[in-house]
Amino acid sequence: MEIKGKVHCFFEQSGTFKREFIKLGIPAEDYDILNDFGETDHMDDLFAEIEKAYDGKPSLFDTIDAENDFIMAFFPCIHFCGVSQMWFDMNHRDYRKWDTKRMIDYMLKKNQDRAYFFEVLNKFVGVCLMRKIRMVFENPIMGQTFLRVFLKQPDVKDNNRMARGDYMIKPTGYWFWNCTPTHGRSFQRDKKRIEPMKLPKAPKAGHCSEERSLISPDYARNFICDFIIGKEQEHTERTLFDL
Repeated sequence: MEIKGKVHCFFEQSGTFKREFIKLGIPAEDYDILNDFGETDHMDDLFAEIEKAYDGKPSLFDTIDAENDFIMAFFPCIHFCGVSQMWFDMNHRDYRKWDTKRMIDYMLKKNQDRAYFFEVLNKFVGVCLMRKIRMVFENPIMGQTFLRVFLKQPDVKDNNRMARGDYMIKPTGYWFWNCTPTHGRSFQRDKKRIEPMKLPKAPKAGHCSEERSLISPDYARNFICDFIIGKEQEHTERTLFDL
């Protein structure tokens, strides 16, 4: 696709994609409620902005040019990823010393939290569809992910991100809205593998620490070129079908 305007990168870790869009000559800014890396352009509560936009109230979505701009969103996965499904297993090892009431209360709270995140995600998609804003959001698709069936199947399934220069295999889905992916082959297998489950847990967010969410600049560039702007790179792998 051609992006004549600006890329709006939503949620944590979006700064990596922002920098690569800029290197490719496409203006980009990132938005998140946190500024853990000291470079967030707009510290906004995106959930609140999505709620306002869905209800027809003034929001940051009013600043997005539907015809020329593009949203790249890394929607929080903590309540959707496959690991989160273990919260609803009564045999989970974390529950070994809990009584039944505490365990059930905890699972009910987790279900309420997930329902809220799922509601906001649906509203986010709805806002973009109604305003005809081109948007892509990503989420893990490994294991029994909650989003395996969500409105539609992911338009791109990257089953091994290391093939495009990332630090982890980490199968990931990308949902495209109001646009369709291009399909390139910028393969780059040059990183030492990091095992996400061997990384330390985040003290507040459970299993989703910053280290487990990191994206390499190489992967961001290769993904943008392969699936968003359709730019062939020098390390594109040719096949018989290219002839």
